[in-house]
Amino acid sequence: MAEGDDLVLVTGATGYVAQHCVDQLLRRGYRVRGTVRPAVPADAVRVPFQAIADADRRIEVVAADLTRDDGWDEALKGCRYVLHVAAPFPMVPPRVRDGLLAPARDGTLRVLRAASRAGVERTVVTSSTVAVLHGHPGASDRVFDQSDWTDTDSPTITSYAYAKTLAERSAWDFAAADRSGMTLATVNPGLILGPIIDSHLPTSVEILRYLLTGKYPAVPRVGFPVVDVRDVAVAHIAAMETAAAAGQRYIAAAGSLWIADIARLLRQAFPERARRIPRRELPDLIVRVVALFDPSLRAVLPDLGRLFRVSTDKARRELGLSWRDLGDTVRDTAQSLIDRGIV
Repeated sequence: MAEGDDLVLVTGATGYVAQHCVDQLLRRGYRVRGTVRPAVPADAVRVPFQAIADADRRIEVVAADLTRDDGWDEALKGCRYVLHVAAPFPMVPPRVRDGLLAPARDGTLRVLRAASRAGVERTVVTSSTVAVLHGHPGASDRVFDQSDWTDTDSPTITSYAYAKTLAERSAWDFAAADRSGMTLATVNPGLILGPIIDSHLPTSVEILRYLLTGKYPAVPRVGFPVVDVRDVAVAHIAAMETAAAAGQRYIAAAGSLWIADIARLLRQAFPERARRIPRRELPDLIVRVVALFDPSLRAVLPDLGRLFRVSTDKARRELGLSWRDLGDTVRDTAQSLIDRGIV
Protein backbone atom coordinates (compact mmCIF):
# COMPACT_ATOMS: atom_id res chain seq x y z
CA MET A 1 0.00 0.00 0.00
CA ALA A 2 1.01 3.61 -0.52
CA GLU A 3 3.20 5.26 2.07
CA GLY A 4 2.16 8.86 2.58
CA ASP A 5 1.55 10.38 -0.82
CA ASP A 6 3.65 8.10 -3.06
CA LEU A 7 3.52 9.06 -6.73
CA VAL A 8 3.56 6.41 -9.47
CA LEU A 9 4.08 7.15 -13.15
CA VAL A 10 1.99 4.95 -15.46
CA THR A 11 2.96 5.21 -19.11
CA GLY A 12 0.31 5.02 -21.82
CA ALA A 13 -2.37 5.65 -19.20
CA THR A 14 -5.33 5.31 -21.57
CA GLY A 15 -4.31 1.77 -22.56
CA TYR A 16 -6.06 -1.43 -21.50
CA VAL A 17 -3.57 -2.74 -18.93
CA ALA A 18 -2.58 0.77 -17.86
CA GLN A 19 -6.18 1.69 -17.00
CA HIS A 20 -6.49 -1.34 -14.74
CA CYS A 21 -3.15 -0.43 -13.13
CA VAL A 22 -4.41 3.11 -12.51
CA ASP A 23 -7.60 1.70 -11.00
CA GLN A 24 -5.67 -0.55 -8.61
CA LEU A 25 -3.22 2.18 -7.64
CA LEU A 26 -5.97 4.66 -6.81
CA ARG A 27 -7.83 2.08 -4.73
CA ARG A 28 -4.62 1.43 -2.77
CA GLY A 29 -4.05 5.09 -1.94
CA TYR A 30 -1.39 6.06 -4.48
CA ARG A 31 -1.17 9.24 -6.49
CA VAL A 32 -0.91 8.56 -10.22
CA ARG A 33 0.70 10.53 -13.00
CA GLY A 34 -0.30 9.13 -16.37
CA THR A 35 1.43 9.80 -19.66
CA VAL A 36 -0.47 10.22 -22.90
CA ARG A 37 0.51 11.18 -26.41
CA PRO A 38 0.30 14.96 -26.95
CA ALA A 39 -2.96 14.77 -28.93
CA VAL A 40 -4.85 12.78 -26.24
CA PRO A 41 -7.04 14.88 -23.90
CA ALA A 42 -6.40 14.62 -20.16
CA ASP A 43 -10.03 13.66 -19.52
CA ALA A 44 -9.43 10.39 -21.35
CA VAL A 45 -7.34 9.39 -18.31
CA ARG A 46 -9.46 10.97 -15.56
CA VAL A 47 -13.06 10.27 -16.55
CA PRO A 48 -13.08 6.45 -16.11
CA PHE A 49 -12.11 6.81 -12.42
CA GLN A 50 -14.49 9.52 -11.24
CA ALA A 51 -16.29 7.09 -8.94
CA ILE A 52 -13.13 6.46 -6.90
CA ALA A 53 -12.82 8.70 -3.85
CA ASP A 54 -10.58 11.73 -4.38
CA ALA A 55 -9.48 10.46 -7.80
CA ASP A 56 -9.47 13.93 -9.38
CA ARG A 57 -6.89 15.15 -6.87
CA ARG A 58 -4.77 12.03 -7.17
CA ILE A 59 -4.53 11.82 -10.97
CA GLU A 60 -2.16 14.00 -12.99
CA VAL A 61 -1.81 13.80 -16.75
CA VAL A 62 1.29 14.74 -18.75
CA ALA A 63 2.14 14.52 -22.44
CA ALA A 64 5.10 12.34 -23.42
CA ASP A 65 5.74 10.26 -26.54
CA LEU A 66 7.83 7.07 -26.52
CA THR A 67 9.51 8.13 -29.77
CA ARG A 68 10.73 11.51 -28.44
CA ASP A 69 12.83 12.71 -25.50
CA ASP A 70 10.63 15.74 -24.79
CA GLY A 71 8.57 15.59 -21.61
CA TRP A 72 10.03 12.55 -19.88
CA ASP A 73 12.16 14.34 -17.29
CA GLU A 74 9.16 16.42 -16.30
CA ALA A 75 6.94 13.32 -16.24
CA LEU A 76 9.30 11.50 -13.86
CA LYS A 77 9.89 14.36 -11.45
CA GLY A 78 8.93 13.37 -7.90
CA CYS A 79 7.92 9.79 -8.76
CA ARG A 80 8.82 6.96 -6.42
CA TYR A 81 7.77 4.20 -8.84
CA VAL A 82 7.20 3.70 -12.56
CA LEU A 83 4.92 1.21 -14.29
CA HIS A 84 6.05 1.28 -17.91
CA VAL A 85 3.05 -0.28 -19.57
CA ALA A 86 2.87 1.59 -22.89
CA ALA A 87 3.83 -0.46 -25.95
CA PRO A 88 2.63 -0.84 -29.54
CA PHE A 89 0.35 -3.85 -30.19
CA PRO A 90 -1.33 -3.37 -33.60
CA MET A 91 -4.03 -5.71 -34.83
CA VAL A 92 -2.27 -5.94 -38.21
CA PRO A 93 1.46 -6.48 -37.63
CA PRO A 94 4.04 -4.72 -39.82
CA ARG A 95 5.53 -6.82 -42.57
CA VAL A 96 9.08 -5.83 -41.61
CA ARG A 97 10.53 -7.52 -38.53
CA ASP A 98 11.72 -4.30 -36.86
CA GLY A 99 8.58 -2.31 -37.60
CA LEU A 100 7.68 -1.92 -33.91
CA LEU A 101 11.19 -1.63 -32.52
CA ALA A 102 11.45 2.15 -32.16
CA PRO A 103 8.53 2.68 -29.74
CA ALA A 104 9.06 -0.66 -27.97
CA ARG A 105 12.81 -0.89 -27.31
CA ASP A 106 13.85 2.75 -27.74
CA GLY A 107 10.79 3.95 -25.86
CA THR A 108 11.55 1.62 -22.94
CA LEU A 109 15.11 2.88 -22.73
CA ARG A 110 13.89 6.48 -22.93
CA VAL A 111 11.64 5.89 -19.90
CA LEU A 112 14.36 4.05 -17.95
CA ARG A 113 16.95 6.77 -18.52
CA ALA A 114 14.56 9.46 -17.31
CA ALA A 115 13.55 7.32 -14.32
CA SER A 116 17.20 6.81 -13.40
CA ARG A 117 17.88 10.56 -13.60
CA ALA A 118 14.83 11.24 -11.43
CA GLY A 119 15.92 8.89 -8.64
CA VAL A 120 13.01 6.45 -9.08
CA GLU A 121 13.13 3.53 -6.62
CA ARG A 122 11.57 0.75 -8.74
CA THR A 123 10.47 0.48 -12.36
CA VAL A 124 8.22 -2.34 -13.50
CA VAL A 125 8.21 -2.98 -17.25
CA THR A 126 5.35 -4.77 -18.96
CA SER A 127 6.85 -7.43 -21.18
CA SER A 128 4.99 -10.47 -22.56
CA THR A 129 5.14 -14.23 -22.86
CA VAL A 130 6.01 -13.59 -26.51
CA ALA A 131 9.44 -12.66 -25.13
CA VAL A 132 9.62 -16.17 -23.62
CA LEU A 133 8.01 -18.70 -25.94
CA HIS A 134 9.14 -18.35 -29.53
CA GLY A 135 11.91 -19.78 -31.65
CA HIS A 136 12.09 -23.13 -29.84
CA PRO A 137 11.28 -25.76 -32.50
CA GLY A 138 10.32 -29.23 -31.35
CA ALA A 139 9.32 -28.06 -27.88
CA SER A 140 5.61 -28.83 -28.14
CA ASP A 141 5.37 -30.46 -24.70
CA ARG A 142 7.66 -28.02 -22.93
CA VAL A 143 6.49 -25.88 -20.02
CA PHE A 144 8.25 -22.52 -20.29
CA ASP A 145 9.24 -20.34 -17.36
CA GLN A 146 10.95 -17.01 -16.64
CA SER A 147 14.38 -18.45 -17.47
CA ASP A 148 13.38 -18.92 -21.13
CA TRP A 149 13.83 -16.28 -23.83
CA THR A 150 12.47 -15.99 -27.34
CA ASP A 151 15.12 -16.47 -30.03
CA THR A 152 15.16 -13.21 -31.96
CA ASP A 153 17.12 -14.88 -34.76
CA SER A 154 14.25 -17.25 -35.50
CA PRO A 155 13.09 -16.83 -39.12
CA THR A 156 9.44 -17.13 -38.07
CA ILE A 157 9.45 -14.50 -35.31
CA THR A 158 6.72 -11.87 -35.60
CA SER A 159 7.44 -8.15 -35.42
CA TYR A 160 5.59 -7.97 -32.09
CA ALA A 161 7.58 -10.80 -30.48
CA TYR A 162 10.81 -9.36 -31.88
CA ALA A 163 10.08 -5.90 -30.44
CA LYS A 164 8.91 -7.14 -27.03
CA THR A 165 11.91 -9.43 -26.63
CA LEU A 166 14.47 -6.81 -27.55
CA ALA A 167 12.70 -4.20 -25.42
CA GLU A 168 12.91 -6.44 -22.36
CA ARG A 169 16.48 -7.52 -23.09
CA SER A 170 17.49 -3.87 -23.40
CA ALA A 171 15.75 -3.03 -20.12
CA TRP A 172 17.75 -5.69 -18.28
CA ASP A 173 20.98 -4.53 -19.92
CA PHE A 174 20.23 -0.98 -18.81
CA ALA A 175 19.47 -2.08 -15.25
CA ALA A 176 22.73 -4.03 -15.06
CA ALA A 177 24.74 -0.93 -15.98
CA ASP A 178 22.70 1.67 -14.08
CA ARG A 179 24.27 3.09 -10.92
CA SER A 180 21.37 5.25 -9.70
CA GLY A 181 20.04 2.67 -7.24
CA MET A 182 16.83 2.11 -9.24
CA THR A 183 15.72 -1.53 -9.40
CA LEU A 184 13.84 -3.26 -12.20
CA ALA A 185 11.21 -5.98 -12.39
CA THR A 186 9.29 -7.23 -15.42
CA VAL A 187 5.86 -8.82 -15.77
CA ASN A 188 5.33 -11.16 -18.74
CA PRO A 189 1.59 -11.70 -19.30
CA GLY A 190 0.06 -14.14 -21.72
CA LEU A 191 -2.88 -13.14 -23.92
CA ILE A 192 -4.69 -10.54 -21.83
CA LEU A 193 -8.47 -10.72 -21.57
CA GLY A 194 -10.89 -9.28 -19.05
CA PRO A 195 -13.35 -6.38 -18.85
CA ILE A 196 -12.64 -3.14 -20.68
CA ILE A 197 -12.92 0.10 -18.70
CA ASP A 198 -13.96 2.38 -21.56
CA SER A 199 -15.12 1.90 -25.15
CA HIS A 200 -11.61 1.53 -26.57
CA LEU A 201 -11.18 -2.02 -27.87
CA PRO A 202 -7.75 -3.53 -27.10
CA THR A 203 -6.09 -5.71 -29.74
CA SER A 204 -6.14 -8.79 -27.49
CA VAL A 205 -9.89 -8.45 -26.94
CA GLU A 206 -10.58 -8.24 -30.68
CA ILE A 207 -10.47 -12.06 -30.65
CA LEU A 208 -13.66 -12.15 -28.58
CA ARG A 209 -15.37 -9.59 -30.78
CA TYR A 210 -14.59 -11.73 -33.81
CA LEU A 211 -15.96 -14.83 -32.08
CA LEU A 212 -19.12 -13.16 -30.78
CA THR A 213 -19.97 -11.57 -34.12
CA GLY A 214 -19.21 -14.64 -36.22
CA LYS A 215 -16.58 -12.94 -38.37
CA TYR A 216 -15.08 -16.34 -39.16
CA PRO A 217 -17.09 -19.56 -39.64
CA ALA A 218 -14.22 -21.48 -38.00
CA VAL A 219 -11.15 -20.62 -35.94
CA PRO A 220 -7.42 -21.21 -36.44
CA ARG A 221 -5.81 -24.01 -34.45
CA VAL A 222 -3.78 -21.73 -32.17
CA GLY A 223 -3.42 -21.61 -28.39
CA PHE A 224 -1.97 -19.17 -25.87
CA PRO A 225 -1.31 -18.71 -22.18
CA VAL A 226 -4.19 -16.47 -21.04
CA VAL A 227 -4.55 -14.13 -18.07
CA ASP A 228 -7.14 -11.70 -16.71
CA VAL A 229 -6.24 -8.02 -17.08
CA ARG A 230 -7.26 -7.42 -13.44
CA ASP A 231 -4.70 -10.00 -12.33
CA VAL A 232 -2.07 -8.41 -14.57
CA ALA A 233 -2.61 -5.07 -12.83
CA VAL A 234 -2.29 -6.71 -9.40
CA ALA A 235 0.90 -8.43 -10.58
CA HIS A 236 2.42 -5.07 -11.58
CA ILE A 237 1.72 -3.54 -8.20
CA ALA A 238 3.03 -6.60 -6.36
CA ALA A 239 6.23 -6.43 -8.42
CA MET A 240 6.45 -2.73 -7.58
CA GLU A 241 5.90 -3.10 -3.84
CA THR A 242 7.74 -6.35 -3.06
CA ALA A 243 11.35 -5.71 -2.10
CA ALA A 244 12.44 -9.20 -3.23
CA ALA A 245 11.07 -8.57 -6.75
CA ALA A 246 14.08 -6.37 -7.58
CA GLY A 247 15.88 -7.89 -10.55
CA GLN A 248 13.15 -10.50 -11.15
CA ARG A 249 11.01 -11.55 -14.10
CA TYR A 250 7.45 -12.88 -13.54
CA ILE A 251 5.14 -14.74 -15.91
CA ALA A 252 1.43 -13.98 -15.50
CA ALA A 253 -1.03 -16.59 -16.80
CA ALA A 254 -3.96 -18.56 -15.44
CA GLY A 255 -3.61 -21.40 -17.95
CA SER A 256 -3.52 -22.04 -21.67
CA LEU A 257 -6.46 -22.09 -24.07
CA TRP A 258 -6.97 -22.90 -27.73
CA ILE A 259 -9.08 -20.29 -29.52
CA ALA A 260 -11.64 -23.09 -29.86
CA ASP A 261 -11.69 -23.33 -26.04
CA ILE A 262 -12.45 -19.60 -25.80
CA ALA A 263 -15.30 -20.07 -28.27
CA ARG A 264 -16.66 -22.96 -26.20
CA LEU A 265 -16.56 -20.87 -23.00
CA LEU A 266 -18.44 -18.10 -24.80
CA ARG A 267 -21.16 -20.49 -25.96
CA GLN A 268 -21.58 -21.76 -22.39
CA ALA A 269 -21.76 -18.26 -20.92
CA PHE A 270 -24.01 -16.77 -23.64
CA PRO A 271 -26.22 -19.54 -25.05
CA GLU A 272 -28.45 -16.95 -26.71
CA ARG A 273 -25.48 -15.97 -28.90
CA ALA A 274 -24.15 -19.50 -29.47
CA ARG A 275 -25.48 -19.72 -33.04
CA ARG A 276 -22.97 -17.10 -34.23
CA ILE A 277 -19.95 -18.39 -32.32
CA PRO A 278 -17.84 -20.79 -34.45
CA ARG A 279 -17.64 -24.46 -33.47
CA ARG A 280 -15.07 -25.75 -35.96
CA GLU A 281 -11.30 -25.33 -36.37
CA LEU A 282 -9.83 -24.37 -39.71
CA PRO A 283 -7.17 -26.63 -41.23
CA ASP A 284 -3.76 -24.97 -41.01
CA LEU A 285 -3.42 -24.83 -44.80
CA ILE A 286 -6.68 -22.89 -45.10
CA VAL A 287 -5.52 -20.41 -42.45
CA ARG A 288 -2.35 -19.79 -44.45
CA VAL A 289 -4.35 -19.14 -47.60
CA VAL A 290 -6.84 -16.84 -45.86
CA ALA A 291 -3.96 -14.89 -44.28
CA LEU A 292 -2.92 -13.83 -47.78
CA PHE A 293 -6.09 -11.74 -47.90
CA ASP A 294 -6.65 -11.02 -44.18
CA PRO A 295 -3.48 -9.52 -42.67
CA SER A 296 -4.85 -9.82 -39.11
CA LEU A 297 -4.14 -13.58 -39.34
CA ARG A 298 -0.44 -13.16 -40.13
CA ALA A 299 0.60 -13.01 -36.48
CA VAL A 300 -0.72 -16.53 -35.73
CA LEU A 301 0.91 -18.31 -38.67
CA PRO A 302 4.18 -19.28 -36.91
CA ASP A 303 2.23 -20.88 -34.05
CA LEU A 304 -0.40 -22.91 -35.88
CA GLY A 305 -1.05 -26.20 -34.13
CA ARG A 306 0.76 -25.24 -30.91
CA LEU A 307 -0.62 -24.70 -27.42
CA PHE A 308 2.10 -22.98 -25.40
CA ARG A 309 2.23 -23.75 -21.66
CA VAL A 310 3.97 -21.72 -18.97
CA SER A 311 4.78 -22.02 -15.29
CA THR A 312 3.74 -19.23 -12.91
CA ASP A 313 5.12 -20.89 -9.78
CA LYS A 314 7.55 -18.03 -9.22
CA ALA A 315 4.83 -15.35 -9.30
CA ARG A 316 2.68 -17.37 -6.90
CA ARG A 317 5.56 -18.05 -4.53
CA GLU A 318 7.33 -14.69 -4.46
CA LEU A 319 4.48 -12.25 -5.10
CA GLY A 320 1.63 -14.22 -3.53
CA LEU A 321 -0.40 -14.04 -6.72
CA SER A 322 -3.38 -16.15 -7.71
CA TRP A 323 -5.33 -16.14 -10.96
CA ARG A 324 -8.99 -15.81 -11.81
CA ASP A 325 -10.79 -18.74 -13.42
CA LEU A 326 -10.52 -18.34 -17.19
CA GLY A 327 -14.19 -19.13 -17.67
CA ASP A 328 -14.99 -16.08 -15.53
CA THR A 329 -12.45 -14.01 -17.45
CA VAL A 330 -13.93 -14.89 -20.84
CA ARG A 331 -17.47 -14.24 -19.59
CA ASP A 332 -16.56 -10.89 -18.01
CA THR A 333 -14.71 -9.76 -21.13
CA ALA A 334 -17.65 -10.54 -23.36
CA GLN A 335 -20.15 -8.95 -20.97
CA SER A 336 -18.17 -5.72 -20.97
CA LEU A 337 -18.28 -5.67 -24.80
CA ILE A 338 -22.04 -6.27 -24.72
CA ASP A 339 -22.62 -3.62 -22.05
CA ARG A 340 -20.76 -1.01 -24.14
CA GLY A 341 -22.58 -1.91 -27.35
CA ILE A 342 -19.44 -3.14 -29.10
CA VAL A 343 -21.07 -6.48 -29.96
